[in-house]
Order: sequence, then C-alpha cells, then structure tokens
Amino acid sequence: MSATDIDYYELLNVSRDADGAAIKSAYRKLAMQYHPDRNPGCGESEARFKAISAAYDCLKDPQKRAAYDRFGHAAFQNGMGGGHGPSAGDFGDIGDIFETIFGQAFGGGGARQQPRRGADLRYDMEITLDDAFHGKTRQIEIEVSQACGTCSGSGATPGTGERQCNLCNGYGKVRAKQGFFMVERPCPTCHGRGAVIESPCNVCRGEGRVDRPQALEVEIPAGVDTGTRIRLSGKGEAGPRGAPPGDLYIFVHVKPHPVFHREGTTLATRVPVSFTTAALGGSIDIPDLSGKSNAVEIPAGIQSGKQLRVRGAGMPVLQGRGRGDLVVEIAVETPTKLSKKQREILQQFRDTETGEECPESRGFFDKLKDAFGG
Repeated sequence: MSATDIDYYELLNVSRDADGAAIKSAYRKLAMQYHPDRNPGCGESEARFKAISAAYDCLKDPQKRAAYDRFGHAAFQNGMGGGHGPSAGDFGDIGDIFETIFGQAFGGGGARQQPRRGADLRYDMEITLDDAFHGKTRQIEIEVSQACGTCSGSGATPGTGERQCNLCNGYGKVRAKQGFFMVERPCPTCHGRGAVIESPCNVCRGEGRVDRPQALEVEIPAGVDTGTRIRLSGKGEAGPRGAPPGDLYIFVHVKPHPVFHREGTTLATRVPVSFTTAALGGSIDIPDLSGKSNAVEIPAGIQSGKQLRVRGAGMPVLQGRGRGDLVVEIAVETPTKLSKKQREILQQFRDTETGEECPESRGFFDKLKDAFGG
C-alpha cells in the first residue's frame, strides 16, 4: 500500500475537520497496531505502517495539511514545487524579478525556516478554598513530549547526522505557480529546515522527542481564584529535533466551600440567628479562613437579609497586599419546637402587641387595605 493510494484522512480514520490532538491519537493507535516490530515478516503491515506515517507527517503540519486539503497528493509531487534558484525551472527568472521588488516575501534572504517551538500544554488543577487562601505547593505529574534521550533530541541515530534536502536544495522552501504569480511555501520534505535526517532514531522515529511522564512542582500563590492561569515556562512539549519547548499553563479551579461563598476577595456567609437575638440584639463569633474568630455585633431589631461587614477578614489580594471583607448575611430563624411555658410567654406577648413592634408588617397590610378598599 502506498501513501498516495488512499486519502490521508481515510488512512488515519479521522474526519477532515479533526483537530491536531485527534489526528495524533489516531496515528498512535494505528502505528502501534501496524508497527513492523509487532508484525515481523508481514509486508502488508509494513506498507500500512509507512502509509499512515506519511499521512500523519502531512496532517500534523498545519502548512502541509492546508496544501493537501487544497491540492491533494499533487501538492507534494514535482509539479507543485521545486528547488530555489536557477535550477528551479521556468519560473526562476520571474521569481528573481519579484524577489528584487518585494524582498523576502518572494524568497529574499535565503534564510531557512527555523524549527517550530513545542506546543503549549494546559493542565486543569482543582484546589480547595483554604489552599487558595493560604497558597500551596502542589506536586503534579503529566505525560509530555520531551527530548529523546537516545539521540539527544536531534532525531538522528547516534553517529549519524543530516544531509541537504534534495527537493529544495537546502533552501527550505519550494515554489509553485498560481496563475501569473509564483508563491513560496515550506518544503514538504524537510519541513523548511533545508536538511533531512538520513538515519532516523529508532526510539523517536526522527522526531527528536518522546512521550514520558514528568513530575513538576507548582507554586500556588495566595489569593488565586477560579480562572487564574499559572505559566510554567519551558515545561510544555519539546520542540521537534531540538527546537525550544513550549510552555505549560496551569488553570486553577477552586472547589465550593461548605460555609463561605466567594466573590473576588470578598467572602460571604449566611448565618441563622434566633428571633430573640434578632429582637433583642447580641453578638456572634464567625471564624475566617485564617482561623481568627471575628465578633459580629447583632443590632436589636435586625431583619432577615441584612448584611454585616467585617473589614479585612476576606480573601488575600492576589500578588498584592491586604485582604477583602467578610460579609455576614443574617437569617432570622423562627422556632419550630416550643415548650408549654415558652408558648404561654409568646401568647402573652402577642396579647400585648399594638402593631408598632413590626412596622414593616403593619405598613404592608395598610397598603392592602388602601389597594382593595378596606
């Protein structure tokens, strides 16, 4: 089976709109299935392995994939590209003219495309509100592409190296005619490097990187909130063939707390108080996340929904100084179980009510009388 016998997407069994992660996953699964080491002496498996490797080599590269989506296999045949300079064919002269006028946009400078840095990675970390308050050091382990230890990231078998790419003659780009214009794109054979590996490393298959677990220590600063992003420079995927690695981004998610609700640096909690405390006034103690107890004074006659604020007892300011506030919302609780004596006392109280004790209730019923004519 040749890589040009069947559509690359069909070879990898992915849709044409599949993202890079889906393509990579499909390739790994098929490569493991058809690898020659797992199918010794099977020519069909070896051919299939080469075909899916060629398909993955194309589709993992955004520029090569775009060219394939537009032109199919013809994008990488001799008719669609060639070397740079006088040997490039009939388009050498017109290419030189455009190069003189427009510079590097049409080939000026002759610089090869630099190797792409490794991909950035994302890690979602869930922490408690206490961790967010105090800050914490967390140990995590992720599986990430790292420089191959066998070839030291070069992608070549130890003792071997690279040779000049025959397709682009070491330039790293190929030219193709589109209407009356000549355009340049990275060479599909060497990926813009201008050189190819003669003997790929048998561990990383020429990529210069392999996937393996990596243990990392993450410093979580005090005051982080859900959505906070922590960047670990250089801890992402290793770049191909010795290119710089990407970064790792830690996205923080703070779990709900059983007592406090957070709004920025403000901590809020709902506190039920007895109706006698609400009527007569009193004091309650509310601890904050630092462990300190805060005395909250309840004014006499307080109503449900009233909020009392304790300054500086909330969350710390991220990468700053000070703390937010603690907001206590009062919920007046009506007793559900009364003794005979308590019931008698309350009955005596009700017998002495004049309506002035609860002005809000009296005002509401006065409005009802006015609205409905008594």
